[in-house]
Amino acid sequence: MPMILIHPPLFKPGEPPPGIARLKAFLSACGIPCTTLDLNVEGILWMLEHPPQGKDRWSQRAVKNRKVHLDALRNPKLYENVDRYKRAVHDLSHVLELHGAAHGVKLNLSNYQHRSLSPLRSEDLLRAAENPERNPFSPFFKGRLTGLLEKTGSGWVGISLNFLHQALTTFAILGFLRRDFPHVRLVLGGGLITSWKGRSLRENPFAGLVDHLVHGRGEEALSALFKSKGHMDVPPPPDYSDLSFSHYLSPSPVLPYSASTGCYWNKCAFCPERTEGNPYVPIPPARVLKDLRQLHQEHRPGLIHFLDNALSPSLLRAMTEAPPPAPWYGFVRITRELDDLSFCHALKKSGCLMLKMGLESGDEEVMAGERKGASVALASRAIRNLRRAGISVYAYFLFGTPSETEKEAQKTLQFVVDHEHCIQFMNVAIFNMPIHSPDAAAFPSHSHYEGDLSLYTGFTHPQGWNRRQVRHFLERQFKRHASIAAILQREPPFFTSNHAPFFKYSSTPSMDLKRLS
Repeated sequence: MPMILIHPPLFKPGEPPPGIARLKAFLSACGIPCTTLDLNVEGILWMLEHPPQGKDRWSQRAVKNRKVHLDALRNPKLYENVDRYKRAVHDLSHVLELHGAAHGVKLNLSNYQHRSLSPLRSEDLLRAAENPERNPFSPFFKGRLTGLLEKTGSGWVGISLNFLHQALTTFAILGFLRRDFPHVRLVLGGGLITSWKGRSLRENPFAGLVDHLVHGRGEEALSALFKSKGHMDVPPPPDYSDLSFSHYLSPSPVLPYSASTGCYWNKCAFCPERTEGNPYVPIPPARVLKDLRQLHQEHRPGLIHFLDNALSPSLLRAMTEAPPPAPWYGFVRITRELDDLSFCHALKKSGCLMLKMGLESGDEEVMAGERKGASVALASRAIRNLRRAGISVYAYFLFGTPSETEKEAQKTLQFVVDHEHCIQFMNVAIFNMPIHSPDAAAFPSHSHYEGDLSLYTGFTHPQGWNRRQVRHFLERQFKRHASIAAILQREPPFFTSNHAPFFKYSSTPSMDLKRLS
């Protein structure tokens, strides 16, 4: 029987989901018919098409202008005016808030948070399954899935659960399917299931609801379920044929693509990839470029989004020699290649618009303690070179790690201020200790997150730099510094790094480059 693969709400609706597209390609190569369904973008669009009645002025304005805002988000002109962009996304998100409020849910374009049910408690997930009608997406997914199952006669439904914001709606969908279509076999997998299995989930607490719980790569599990002998050393390119690129809220079609799984560095302290034992499996650069050319012919994307934990230096070099067929961005480590200005210029020429980088800290000892494999000096030269080349930097900083105190955090503040013209966008986070990280055993731990599915634990900081102090520093000092506040203000609301490449803050370096010497 054919299989339906579902990407559930809620996640940022800027681009098609790569996981189910990858699985469709694999199943098709094995001769197994498959349909992919992005209930996330379809559900969000359904909510925007059926808005609740607004009572206050903001609600009335948001409902009235929702179609204009949708069209604008799909037009590059909007991204030339930050204020208009922010109004559009906040108004659209407010329409979702109105839907969620009637169900006790804090809902927006990037968040789903129930007032009493937690995705970190298996009993709450089962409660969501018992009462699917209480989910704000229920009127949509019930009609959509009923029609599709009756049309296709599918006997299998798989759901890819990757983020906590998807969990409660995922279980509402499972509960509906188990009740109304008891003959359908239900498969649950995805990145969040893999993380739970590796850290918290020792058995299947959803037996009776979920027939098959899949952790790790879904290809092997689905191949076993369907008794297929399909095996490919190099996977086929993802199959997005069921997904309409025009549905997504971006100014041009965005093509997500993974050139590898795992991480080629795999040495950072507290790294989830290392904790879960995920091997690094790259696709050869020549095959990557061949896949991208094929996918470009099929979908004509305006932007390629590399999903890798870190793009390898070998792939970066290959793209400078044979550029991808569309502009691109992705995550990289701080490596010696970026210490070469000519290489950064070559990346720009290859179509690179933005690089995401885990700078983490502006202190040498913290960088060494977190085993980043790079120095602060190298990070400084790398982002200066990228600025000269006209490539945006989306920097990630992490506070409250075991090797940091406020003294080191002040150095990070100063690093950002010293490089304010080199950092176009910034993500600031407080460190969470993974429960089963091999590095966590060195620190006394205590309960911090409620629920049997928690992925993190509280810990006693060796130097007393606790979460409350870290949060106080960030809110009272770091974020209030004028230079840092200006960078944070550029952050695209809700869509964050997914929309950042569309803003041309670094396409023409205009300040005095002597400041970067």
